[in-house]
Amino acid sequence: MAKIRRGMIIKNTNDRPVTIDMETRRVVLGPGEEQPITSEEVLDSELRQQLQVRAINIVRPTTEEEDQALQEKLGHAPEADS
Repeated sequence: MAKIRRGMIIKNTNDRPVTIDMETRRVVLGPGEEQPITSEEVLDSELRQQLQVRAINIVRPTTEEEDQALQEKLGHAPEADS
């Protein structure tokens, strides 16, 4: 059985807004704000840079329901089980 990759919930740990210009989209987080990202976006180099400088933190993996809602919001078809 293939392992299902999930997205993550990220959080702005700064006291000012953080903008993350990923290949797929731009995410702007206010101080303390959380946002889900897709499993593909977890690998984005700009996101990883923001993690390195501790501008953002990963809070936890998304739930199956959060993943599905994010995919629908972004206009992506849900991933099929392999």
